[in-house]
Amino acid sequence: MTLLDLYRYAEEQKIEVDAFPVGSRGAMALQDAEGGCHIAIDPHRVESTADEKTKLGHELGHCMTGAFYHAGSTAGDRRQQENRAEKWEIRKLITEEALREAVAAGKTEVWELAEHFEVTEELMRKAICLYQRGNLAIECY
Repeated sequence: MTLLDLYRYAEEQKIEVDAFPVGSRGAMALQDAEGGCHIAIDPHRVESTADEKTKLGHELGHCMTGAFYHAGSTAGDRRQQENRAEKWEIRKLITEEALREAVAAGKTEVWELAEHFEVTEELMRKAICLYQRGNLAIECY
């Protein structure tokens, strides 16, 4: 799935994506009172196409799984919602089958795989951990 495909997916799901400064985060998703989802991506905080795709995929993960939290949420609740969003993102952008095919084609370095899928190396590490270990614990990578 390309970055353009991801924007089209958001449009099909009726999720608004706007350029908007959001501080150090670079991107955020919000759910309105009617249950609609809105995504803001700060164009000044996007480092590359892979970074933009990763940010958009992550925020779509929040929207598609309902993984939202609020200022009073505990650290554990926040991590749980972030994990739900990241797992959705990985399964959408880097399927297990596509990852196996890329490795079988000789792409075995994290940077090669990240380039192939047009995502950040951090997300690629998380994808490998998810499919190998069932979690996102990249510190074990």
